Amino acid sequence: MSLFGTKGETIVINVKGMSCNHCKMSVETALKKLNGVSKAVVDLDKGNVTVTYDPAKVSVDDMKKAIIEIGYEV
Repeated sequence: MSLFGTKGETIVINVKGMSCNHCKMSVETALKKLNGVSKAVVDLDKGNVTVTYDPAKVSVDDMKKAIIEIGYEV
């Protein structure tokens, strides 16, 4: 069970280069577009994103690739 009550697993991914709400929205939107991601919440202060996902549908590597493709480092 995840922190959000959604079936799936939760992972925290460190993301470098986020500094504003636009960055936050970009990362959350990119992750939520992936099939299998049910929730993505960026914490700008900590420089990370907490993702709830179904590991049968999406991999951690897929999530990292989505973040890198929009210009951030993981």
